[in-house]
Order: sequence, then C-alpha cells, then structure tokens
Amino acid sequence: MRIIVSGGGTGGHIYPALATVKRLMAQEKDTQVLYIGSQRGLEGNIVPDAGFDFKPLRVQGFHRSLSLDNVKTIYLFLKATREAKKYLEAFKPDVVVGTGGYVSGPVLYAAQQMGIPTVIHEQNSVVGVTNKFLARKVTKVGVAFPAALPAFKDNLATVVGNPRAQEVVDGQGSFNWDEIGLKADVPTVLVFGGSQGAIKINASMVATLNDFANKPYQVIFVTGAKRYDDVKQQMAEKNIAAAKNVAVVPYISNMPQLMPRVSLVVGRAGATSLAEQTALGKPMILIPSPYVTNDHQTKNARSLASAGAAEMITEDSLSGTTLFATIDQLMTDDNKRQIMANAAMKMGVPDAADQFIALIKSAI
Repeated sequence: MRIIVSGGGTGGHIYPALATVKRLMAQEKDTQVLYIGSQRGLEGNIVPDAGFDFKPLRVQGFHRSLSLDNVKTIYLFLKATREAKKYLEAFKPDVVVGTGGYVSGPVLYAAQQMGIPTVIHEQNSVVGVTNKFLARKVTKVGVAFPAALPAFKDNLATVVGNPRAQEVVDGQGSFNWDEIGLKADVPTVLVFGGSQGAIKINASMVATLNDFANKPYQVIFVTGAKRYDDVKQQMAEKNIAAAKNVAVVPYISNMPQLMPRVSLVVGRAGATSLAEQTALGKPMILIPSPYVTNDHQTKNARSLASAGAAEMITEDSLSGTTLFATIDQLMTDDNKRQIMANAAMKMGVPDAADQFIALIKSAI
C-alpha cells in the first residue's frame, strides 16, 4: 500500500498518525509512507526522527474573530493545496489519511479534488474545524469517542478508538525505577500536565508535596521540561523538599513503559492520553484544560467521569487541598480504584490501530 498521512500542530494529531503507519508497516512490509505536515509544527522534528519521509507545507489557522489575517490564511491554504497536489501526483498514494490540525486540510482537500480516497480520524468528542470541512467529501471517518458520531452524516463515521492506545498496550520493555529513586513494588500515582506541563497543576502539587510523606503509596510528579526550573524555584522559596516517596522530574522519556505500572493517573483530558489510559484500564483524576478549542477537554473528561472511570476536578476548583484529598481518597481505597479501572477498560480500545487500518483499507 502507498499511503500519505497528514496531521500536525500538536502531539495529539501526530502520534495517532505515526501509530497507524507503524502498525501498517508491521502488517505489510512493502507499505510506502509519506507524511505531509506543517512547516512550523512539531511534526517537522518528530516525523523524520521516527524514520519517515516528510514534506512541509506552510499553513496557518483561522482567527475566530474578524481579522485581515484570515485573508492570508486563505491564501496560504490555496497555495498549500497546489503544493499538496504536486506531492500527490509524484507519490501516487492509494489513500490519504488525515488526523487533524490545519495542515491536513489542504492535503486531503487536494486528494478529494483528484479523486483519491480520503480517510480522517477525529480524536476528540468535539469535532475539529478542519475535520468538519473535510467531512463533506471524505470517504471514511474514524472517531475515538461515540460522542463525535452525530457530527457526521449517517453511516459515514465508525468508532475505532485512538491508534496511539494500541502502541502503548503493545509496548515492550521495563521501567527503571532506580533512575527516579522509587520502588517497583509500591502503588504509584503519576501526575503530569502534558508534555509542556501545566502551571496550575504544578503549583497545586508544590503546595501539597509535604502531605504525601509517610503515605503507603508513592508519587511521580512530572513537571514538564520547560517548567521544571520554575517548580524547583517554588519549592526552594517555600522551603519544600520532596519526601522519599515522591519523585519530581521534568519528563519521562519512556512513558509507554511506565504507564502500565502505575495505579492512578492524574492529568489533563487530552484525547491521546485518555486513549492510552482507557486501553490500559487506568483509574484517572482528570483536570481538563479550559484553554482549548470548544472546551473539548471538559467534554472528554465528563464522558469518562459519567462512565465511572474518572474523577474530574475543574481548573477553577483545583488547589493543593482538593488535589491531595482526591488522590489520597482513591489511593487508600483499592476497591474504588478497581471499579474505576473496570469502567475505563470498557471504554478503551486496545486494538484501535488495527480497527483504524481496517477502516482505511475499506476506503480503497
């Protein structure tokens, strides 16, 4: 199979695309892949590092308010569409797959104009602007959340989960607890605010670090690489030292090896993280970011909380007190965590990449 994939801007769009093509290449060794992404997006580094051919396009998003900059956005879209057609003509794909982000718009739009089958994947419960635009002429749609189905025409979309989930479930290797000074045989809480970290989650954790001392569980507090120095400065200013059962680290490079071994996950409600955690059956405390388009993280979190798989703390009500109380309540109630884990497992799709690949093949 010859496949072009496009998605970018955030890891939430990039990693599902990479998980899909990696799995496809494992199934069919002769698969040829071209990734088209944004000139300035994260994918410009992530995709080549993963070993895939990468072609850049210059695009930008629309402003929701009236702005002259939107004229430039339209100009760049049309120019990117022309450039995408050249890539398509040269590569001759059997199918073009988009996983979201502005860059997937001109790529799949060009493919639709050329009569090439197109497939989109929507990771969130609220459908993004680009996928709404492409859905008018797309061949197939895969969604991660059933809540996204009504946004598409009848029988167009199928729930397939998030392909990144299968990559985590199938992950190999062990986690070296000695590197962070913790123990492999102690129940563990993982707290993180995404790859960049989250300011209020970090501040709330600093405020409650001393409360975890002498608890029958341990805590991994991932600050985000860019915010690690700020956290350490806050700890110094407040004369706070992490207890022996708490590791404060800037990032975890091998998260797929760690995630299966933790007892509770605390963090944002991004689509990729939720896909990973539900596929693994992890109880969660979700603190949705209010700073995302259409407040989609809150909708994601509510869907899991309603199913009994997670507790939700809003950004407004987040503090060291509320965060510690919620963590401690769950970590001292094994039965409650097991009930939540079972609910999460029911929502997870551990073979999501296989299901999405089957959908892609059905479009050809």
